[in-house]
Amino acid sequence: MTAATLTELDRSRIQRRTVGILSLGQVLGGIAFGATVSLGALLAADISGSDALSGLATASVTLGAALAAIPLARLAGLRGRRLALTAGNLLALVGIVVVIGAAAIRVFPLLLVGIIMIGMGNAGNLQSRFAATDLAQPQHRGRDLSVVVWATTIGGVAGPLLLGPGEQLGRAIGMPPHTGSYLFSLVAQIAAFALYLIALRPDPLLTSRTLPETGSFAAGVERVDRPVAARYAIFAIAGSHVTMASVMAMTPVHLSHMAMAGGAMGGMDGMSMELDVTVLVGVTIAMHVAGMYGLSPVFGILADRWGRLRTVLLGQALLVASLCFAMLVGETTWGVMVALILLGLGWSAATVAGAALLTEASAPALRTRRQGRSDSLMSLSAAGGAVLAGVILQSFSYAGLAIAALVVVAAIVVLSPFGKR
Repeated sequence: MTAATLTELDRSRIQRRTVGILSLGQVLGGIAFGATVSLGALLAADISGSDALSGLATASVTLGAALAAIPLARLAGLRGRRLALTAGNLLALVGIVVVIGAAAIRVFPLLLVGIIMIGMGNAGNLQSRFAATDLAQPQHRGRDLSVVVWATTIGGVAGPLLLGPGEQLGRAIGMPPHTGSYLFSLVAQIAAFALYLIALRPDPLLTSRTLPETGSFAAGVERVDRPVAARYAIFAIAGSHVTMASVMAMTPVHLSHMAMAGGAMGGMDGMSMELDVTVLVGVTIAMHVAGMYGLSPVFGILADRWGRLRTVLLGQALLVASLCFAMLVGETTWGVMVALILLGLGWSAATVAGAALLTEASAPALRTRRQGRSDSLMSLSAAGGAVLAGVILQSFSYAGLAIAALVVVAAIVVLSPFGKR
């Protein structure tokens, strides 16, 4: 179908189909990613023989996503979204095979290589939200992007639930310990690969480049580049992400300290205390994840109707509320839960609206490049923030961590006038 024959009705139909395919791909990718990354720390500790090295698994995932974000975005710019997304699936597939092999022969460096490759595959999964904006009407860009983000909820919840059945299956067929769930990941990644390869036609990015510059879908203003606003959007996304990731990463540790203190005072035995901590952490993080993704379509619609920058600032207000709860009542279980829910909601509003702002502030020729830079910076900042958060928590407490995070939020708010340029 050529630009001359592509009507607005055709484009709406293609866009609806594209959003549906990308959403299903996010579900499959979420299952694959959620079912395997959760096991990374366990495998790292088991193979290395040291709990101290288990954190390298999480760091490797983040590093992989940061390393692949820009190359995959450039590939999308040159050859289209379909090739970039399938390349991400292939990287993850190879990474899963490498991890299983490393677990079988018990080679720790090889395990980290495999986990890095899985992280690279997740970089492709992240970029699917930008693919949802390629053919979107400007007034619906935030909504379409947020629908794809919301689909992550399904896979993100289903993936970890497969850990138990996966381990039983792996044990039945003689797989190394903690690798059974990777079978589900392989199936999910293969399904996502086939979905994008076969169904993502026509390619949304390549199709968008064939459209004329007239009509309601391609107004001339969409072709104007606003580099200052784009840079602000990248900063707002990265700053909101590092705020969320830093506090979230340290919350399980903080809850564990609270439970141990309460258990010691209540005379609880070690096994009961460990069970209580596990349940408490699981419920809190589940509520946080629900906040991150569950209301993303609401924030997408707000970004379309109320404005991108206003919704970014709404996200900062929610982050401030979260950090205030962490500072003032962060020594109570309910206070931490409320803080983590608000933290997820603030992240959702800021990143959905920030991604829409970044897309519309960038000329078509520069969009994929800047989108890749945004994802890479987001991953790197989260990795650095998590490391610093551990130091701050140990030195200044959970409240001190919240105060440090407020500095980042304040910077996003103070620099917000640049988002209008």
